[in-house]
Amino acid sequence: MGKTRYPGVYQDPKGRFYYQVELGVDQVTGKRIQRKGRKDQLGKPFASAQEANKELTRVRNEWNQQGGGTNYNLTYRVFMEKYFIPAYKSNVEKSTFATHIHAFNHLIDRFGNRQLKNIRVIDCELYRTYLLTETGWSQGYCHLVYTAFRQSLDYAVRLNFLKENISRRTKSIPKGKAIVPFWTKEQFEKVISTIYLDDYVEHLYFVMLWTYFMTGIRVGEGLALTWDDVDLADNRMVICHSLHSISRHRYEVKPYTKTVNGMRTISLDDDTVKILKDWQAIQKEHGVDSFIFSYDGLPMSRSTLHVIIKRYAEKAGVPAIQPKGLRHSHVSYLINEFNFDVLTISRRLGHSSPEITLKNYAHLWSRNDEQIAHGLTGNITIKSPRSSLINFNGNQFRTVEKVPSKIPSKKEDAS
Repeated sequence: MGKTRYPGVYQDPKGRFYYQVELGVDQVTGKRIQRKGRKDQLGKPFASAQEANKELTRVRNEWNQQGGGTNYNLTYRVFMEKYFIPAYKSNVEKSTFATHIHAFNHLIDRFGNRQLKNIRVIDCELYRTYLLTETGWSQGYCHLVYTAFRQSLDYAVRLNFLKENISRRTKSIPKGKAIVPFWTKEQFEKVISTIYLDDYVEHLYFVMLWTYFMTGIRVGEGLALTWDDVDLADNRMVICHSLHSISRHRYEVKPYTKTVNGMRTISLDDDTVKILKDWQAIQKEHGVDSFIFSYDGLPMSRSTLHVIIKRYAEKAGVPAIQPKGLRHSHVSYLINEFNFDVLTISRRLGHSSPEITLKNYAHLWSRNDEQIAHGLTGNITIKSPRSSLINFNGNQFRTVEKVPSKIPSKKEDAS
């Protein structure tokens, strides 16, 4: 190997020129990253040391522009498992992480063996199309998965593993409009009419459905409720906890709600207060005095609430809804029965602003303008003149025959 006047450029015994350059160290394998070549980017052998040096300079500059010290052979799987997923897990709630881990695993299955730097725009576009057309998932879940993919590449850019997030050149997947089914007042009455109150466990199910329907609290907020959170003498309920459960015996009561505004106090109607008082007395007979929604001292789970709804909806002959549909049912009840304004409902639900309430529940006010229509009817007096008050002239003037007061019948036309 003969040296030339250019560092990194050499000439072999046959007189052919080539370059050899070290670009750094792979942070995953610890191996040195080297490039060696005898041809330029067009595949033409070097005719001189100067041409070889020119190509070496181009390779080094391209490397620096792409991030330089990044992991050259880093695969998407290693990046996700070593960097992104641990960082994401440390920054979100356990429930949020549990929701997204399935999406992360799907991303690893799709791109795991690809080198991070070799994921192209066309790969992102094809993946986006695949999610929407072949998975059979809802648009909302496709939105979650593709957003997670974009977030992972954003993090790769932040760590200097990539120069840019090429997935940002593709369109995002919109959430789509997700209308949550809910029960009307009449449907709710049918459901609770199928519950046998003399049975201890069924009585608990009745209390759960009633409380959710009449308060609009979130599912996790209700599952975390204890008797210390209610003032039955003053008709008040304090919402300041939320339950995250893995199983009935593995759960965590978080000392906060989904949002800051979720920490609130709501008023209870007299019917709900009576139902809770009766249930409290029944619980004490069974030695239970902690969680309100409990028959053995342990909190109920979200999946159990889903089963309860499905079971009694089927008995009542009404459509089953999701647990969060009880919150929507409460909003519908307040609007259709009492016509409450958006600000009052927003505060009761614990939203940060009325805009959030309108975004999620605006469709429930769809018939809220009927009183306006009734008020408009007959309110304006119509008095038309007996003849035109406008003196037409020029091209605007034209003779209009009077409309006959009676349209001739075919028999009269024939005569």
